[in-house]
Amino acid sequence: MLTDQQKQKFELTRQMAKEELESLDKEISVELARVKDKLLEFQKAKKAVKQIYDGACARMGVKPTLEMTDIKISDFVK
Repeated sequence: MLTDQQKQKFELTRQMAKEELESLDKEISVELARVKDKLLEFQKAKKAVKQIYDGACARMGVKPTLEMTDIKISDFVK
């Protein structure tokens, strides 16, 4: 059985851990949003370059050989 003093220490520890977890969740959300925005930028640039590639192939009369795949955030989740 815990004494009142032990209970207070454990409650303080529990509250500190809870606050830290909440803070980490917020930081993760902010960072994830930043990464998603950056991935979207890369995807847009990739599509633009693919159009240039396809156009050059068409002008040369050759078949485009590059396939374009979109990267999703879920591709990185274990």
